[in-house]
This record gives sequence, structure tokens and C-alpha cells, in this order.
Amino acid sequence: MAPTSRVDAGAGSSELTVVVLSRRLVRASDPSIQPQQRVVTFSNLDLYPDNVQASMVCLYPKLPKKGDFEAIVATFEAGLPSLLNKFYPLTGRIVINASSGLPELHCENQGAELVVGEVNVALGSLDYAIAEESLKKMMLPYHEGVTLSVQLLSFACGGFSVVWGTNNLVCDGPASGMFLSMWSELARTGRMPDTLSVNHDRSVFRPRDPPAYSAGLDGTFATYDDRRMVNALTADASFVERIYYIEASDIAKLRDKASTSKQRASRVQAVSAYLWKALAAVVAASSRVPEERCCMGWMVDARRRVKAPALVPAMRNYFGNVTAYALADAAVDDILRKPLAEVAARVRDTITAIDYDTYLQELVDWVEEHKPEHVMEKGVLGLGSPTVNQTVFASFPFDTDFGFGEATLALPMCEYEALLRVPLGWSAARRRRLVASQRIHMAAARGGARL
Repeated sequence: MAPTSRVDAGAGSSELTVVVLSRRLVRASDPSIQPQQRVVTFSNLDLYPDNVQASMVCLYPKLPKKGDFEAIVATFEAGLPSLLNKFYPLTGRIVINASSGLPELHCENQGAELVVGEVNVALGSLDYAIAEESLKKMMLPYHEGVTLSVQLLSFACGGFSVVWGTNNLVCDGPASGMFLSMWSELARTGRMPDTLSVNHDRSVFRPRDPPAYSAGLDGTFATYDDRRMVNALTADASFVERIYYIEASDIAKLRDKASTSKQRASRVQAVSAYLWKALAAVVAASSRVPEERCCMGWMVDARRRVKAPALVPAMRNYFGNVTAYALADAAVDDILRKPLAEVAARVRDTITAIDYDTYLQELVDWVEEHKPEHVMEKGVLGLGSPTVNQTVFASFPFDTDFGFGEATLALPMCEYEALLRVPLGWSAARRRRLVASQRIHMAAARGGARL
């Protein structure tokens, strides 16, 4: 048995202790399935999100019957090897190339990590208002080179959690959703579609020679150094990550207010418009530094938005990163004055107006000229006008039912500060609620105000 990992859950919470019962490697079961290259070069779209671990945390409050946790562990032990045959990057290791300073993926079927543990408290005893006091306590650390760490924890109440720990270099949200959905189908039915081919060809995103990009894209991104960021010394104390439960009826009301007789607003557009107006109100009320403008940014899955004949088929079941950043800038007074429907229309127009083929190529070229530096959107870094950034799961819904019912909560967690994540992609049966995880900047400073 591995050493006990004791974590203080904080004031007002039950003391949470995780006992790791086992930790082992699971390899792809078919040795004949090998990548064309043992050392895979990450695309520039992979390098852009940076080398950051990210997890999907899924909570299942109640087992069908007592003692089924052993059956859950057995399900993972039996099914993961077959699943990894289609997702060989998740059995590899991330290694920093000594010459270039860039990360690369070594694929030799080293194995994904499977961790089994137990927790001495009930799921319901945790403080879910604060992620640090609940979900993040369930996320066990894993080596920075590991590309997949599956963590199964049983709780005293009979419920359990599944944490899917990956790395942003390997896949984005849509790719993770595809992986989870394929796992659920395999675990429930014992098979995956024979015709389903996962695309791992990262060479589809190649830089041009010479690289070329517009001034607009160049102005959107910046290189950065963690040690030289404005709030590097106070970041941990300045941010709090909260989780909100919002009734589906409230989202429906927002949609009604954000819609017109000619255009029905989507849930994403309605929520975005509400957040943008809320940000504008916060900025207008701030007395520290007057700001005349505020921005809203969206992390957009570009797979379904490309149009180039060569890219469209390549994006089907593409496992990697294809995230675009859409940014809208407006006067604070303008956002406050306009009705919700007009702000929602601006959200829609901003996201749909982008030529995603051109955008992706320019981003690939821009990263080519700026690696191995860290790069990120200026709005995410807190540079320029106050900005609220949103990643939306509506575009890549996923299946969490692997034979023991759907997860009550499935939420992405990572260490990017100042990101607002709004998981809207529930299936029809799960649209009873919306759970938002929000980092709130508690001291509004120039270019750093966060809702």
C-alpha cells in the first residue's frame, strides 16, 4: 500500500484523507498497433496551450449497490487496455528536448496510470462552493511526464469519483470529451465502432515558410514568463475558484431575454451576454482605475468551423488541440446600455465572423516565430482592458455513463488562473443544471479586473 496522503480540507470542512490502495501502469493491449513515429512532435497548436496538467473530475454520489466499487475498478482494469489501442499518445511520456527546449511525446507504450484509493469522508460533507475545498482535494498529483492518470476514489458514503488527469499538450476539451465518450461506450457495450478511426496526425498544422500572420492576431497574443507577470507574487492570494449551481429554468429565462423574434439565442450566447454585462457593471463601479472599455473572450473549438477541403476530413475525431480564441471589445457604457439581446447578438457575430482556416494557419505561424517562449492570449494574462474569458462545453458534449449511471457532476479543472469555465454541454437529461467554475480576481487592477 502506498503511503497515506493526508490533506487538511480547511475550516468548516471535514478532514479529508486519501489512502492510495494501488498505483499501477496500464498499457495498450495490442502491441502491433504502433505509431508511425516513436517520438511525436507536438503541433504549434499543441504548444500554444502550454505544458499544463488538466483534469476532468466526475462525481458519482451513489453506487447501484454496496460493494460495487470493486466492480468499477475491475471495469477499468479490463477496458482501459483496449481503449488505449486507439489513444496511444495517452500511454506515452512528455519529454523536454535538450537541444530545442521544446516538449515532445515519446510513444513506446510506457503505460497510463491507474490509481485506486479510498477517502474517509462522504462526498456530501465537502464544501463545493470552493473548488480548493472539494474537487481539487480529489485530484492526486502525478508525474509531469505522464499523459494519462486515471484516479478512482471511493468515499465513505458509498459514492465515488473518477479523475481523468491529462496534459494540455496532448489534447483539448473536445478531444477529452471524445475519449471519455468512447470509454463509456466500450465499458457499457464491450465494443467500440470498428469504423471509428481516431486521427493522431499532428502534421496537418504546419507552419509556412516564411511564417506570416496579421497585425490583429499578433496583437491578440503575448509571450510571458511566470516570474515576470504583474501578479506573480500575489496570484494565489488574489484568486478564488468558486462553483455555482444554476437551475435550468434560470438559463431558459436568460435565453428568452437574449432572444428576438427573428433570432433565438443559444444558451452560450445568453450566458455570455449576461457575464459581459456583469463585467461591465463591475468595471463601471470600480473607483480604483477608471476603464472605458471591457472585453469578452471565448475559447472556441475550431474543428467544426474549418472549411478547407483538406482540413474538414482531418478534423473528424482529431485527437489534439484545435482551439481558437475569439475576442470582443466594447465600451463599458455600450454594454451596460444595450439590452441583453443586442449583447447576445454581438457574442454570436464575434464567434461566427472569424475565418477559422486563416486564423489557425496564422496562429501556427505566430507560435513558430515565438517558440520556445510561453505564449498566451493577452486577455487571459490580464493585459489591456478588463476581460472575462469563457470556455464552453456546449460544443463538445460527452458521455460519463460507463455502466454505473451518469456522473452528477463532471467539471474540467486546471491551474490556469483567471479563466471562467462554463460547462454547458450536458446531455438533454442533464440540462437541469449549469455548474460554473469561476476564478474571481478580488482586487480589481488595471487590466486585471475579473468577474
